[in-house]
Amino acid sequence: MNKKEQTIIEFRALFNKLIWLNKLKMEEALKEYKPSEVHCIEYIGKNADPNVTKLAEAFYMTRGAISKITKKLIKKELIESYQKAENKKEIYFRLTRKGQSVFDIHEKVHNEFQKRDNTVFEQVTEEQYDNMLAFIENYSKHLDEEMKKQGLENKAK
Repeated sequence: MNKKEQTIIEFRALFNKLIWLNKLKMEEALKEYKPSEVHCIEYIGKNADPNVTKLAEAFYMTRGAISKITKKLIKKELIESYQKAENKKEIYFRLTRKGQSVFDIHEKVHNEFQKRDNTVFEQVTEEQYDNMLAFIENYSKHLDEEMKKQGLENKAK
């Protein structure tokens, strides 16, 4: 196996471990909500003027799929929609008090994960971070180009 193959295999194994380890605690803390709902709440809580298009692009989902999720979140009183005075056509979302509570629980659990893993990240040098981030950026750009070639880059639009 060459280093390229090994890198891809190790990345996949790393993410699978991370997902498996974090999933149990996250599901326990937020058992009433589906992961897609929690991620939608997280995005709305962290971004200015989120709308269906922005959510669809962020999650590589169709606008129709995001519309279904946001309708469920509105029905559960976790988010509410609003319009700006200068743009009555566009609909945006914001968290309700109940949605903010879910957001806060999610953030608390994420902070616990970061604290758990901090011993590893404390050992990483600035140069190592720069190299890893450069690799991730280059690989991500490559995947974006591949998605464009397959006509997948703007499915949300």
